[in-house]
Amino acid sequence: MIKALFLDIGGVLMTNGWGTEARKSAAEKFQIDYKEMDERHRLTFDTYETGKMSLESYLNEIVFYTPRSFSMDQFIEYMFAVTKPYPEMIELMRTFKEKYKLKVAVVSNEGRVITEYRLANFGLKDFVDFFIVSCFVHFRKPDLDIYKVALDIAQMQPEEVIYIDDRPLFVEIGSKLGLQSIQHKSYAETKEQLVKLLD
Repeated sequence: MIKALFLDIGGVLMTNGWGTEARKSAAEKFQIDYKEMDERHRLTFDTYETGKMSLESYLNEIVFYTPRSFSMDQFIEYMFAVTKPYPEMIELMRTFKEKYKLKVAVVSNEGRVITEYRLANFGLKDFVDFFIVSCFVHFRKPDLDIYKVALDIAQMQPEEVIYIDDRPLFVEIGSKLGLQSIQHKSYAETKEQLVKLLD
């Protein structure tokens, strides 16, 4: 019997918080060398997403290591502006939670400031019971510990959980742990798979 949904945020409930497309968009808007910014990002984002580096320190490493014509506040404001919800998916999860009396947990890799912005502004707190986010627990997917912590906090066995993520690797890891895992590709496909598992 399914008792809980474990959901990724970026790519499932919302756009990726600070993914490749957002970084490319920011580089274009602020006229930053994307290749250089991305290389510096890849060297620091693990530390940033596991909550061991502040957003300001991270941006000092990837953007403000050299003088810029814009401020850090302007850059952060743009980071917030490019994060968008998927209202259809959010409503679907609300509906399934209520219909099947499920617990809902977010299991996500994200930095603290963007996570807090998303939680405060897009209604996720209204239906999510637990937030197991890399910046809060200090390890990130694909580390198995983040899934195990989610199970412990929810007090669920793996077979009692449906896990939804857009990344194939993370879905595979969830399946190996015994979670009933769905790779999110579209609203229609995810809804169909949920109905099969829950009805």
